[in-house]
Amino acid sequence: MIDHARDLEAVREATDRLLSATGGTDDAFLAGASRLPGWSRGHVLAHVSRNADALVNVLRGRPMYANSETRDADIERDGPRPIEEQLADLRDSGAAFLAAAAAPADWSRTVALRNGVTDSASRIPFRRWVEVELHHVDLGAGYELEDLPEEFVVRENDFLAERFAGHPGVVPTTAVTEDGRIWTTGGGADGPAVTVRGSATDILGWLCGRRDGSALTAEGGSLPALPPL
Repeated sequence: MIDHARDLEAVREATDRLLSATGGTDDAFLAGASRLPGWSRGHVLAHVSRNADALVNVLRGRPMYANSETRDADIERDGPRPIEEQLADLRDSGAAFLAAAAAPADWSRTVALRNGVTDSASRIPFRRWVEVELHHVDLGAGYELEDLPEEFVVRENDFLAERFAGHPGVVPTTAVTEDGRIWTTGGGADGPAVTVRGSATDILGWLCGRRDGSALTAEGGSLPALPPL
């Protein structure tokens, strides 16, 4: 069962880690390349801030973004800002999300996201947690997948395995860790079933597109190529 209140506390902690990590940096740091192609670190932080605004919209029953063009334009506009503006925006937008999520609400209701995707309102705090944690890693500033909380790694693997389940481009795939955790995904493409073995962290890196899977072993076929998130 999803505990949205517990997830909100995890969001708060993850946001504090991100603010602490970036608080001692400068404009040159933000102008440097992130691990996301074509984005500076400033673009990454701008995206995290605008995602907070977008999820407030979701919780209040409004469209997540006006449209894709506006979403992209806002990130391009905000990416080059100086460090003081970025940190203030990250802090204020994050606080606004937490405040909106703290309001009494029916957490069992269905909410609309982007591109026709819907979800339970109770999973919105976890989605925000994902944005903050993975984009912290994307900064390439010392916070790695191995630094992510164990609970987060397991739950995000659950989420991504579910997302790719039945995908027409992915053969039936079972991911197994050394300690016996198992995730099944794919199944929509013809081909032999594949078993992928490795650590939960390396499986996450593969599932979320942050690593090439070279640390994993595949049995029964090659490591499946996953579609972009």
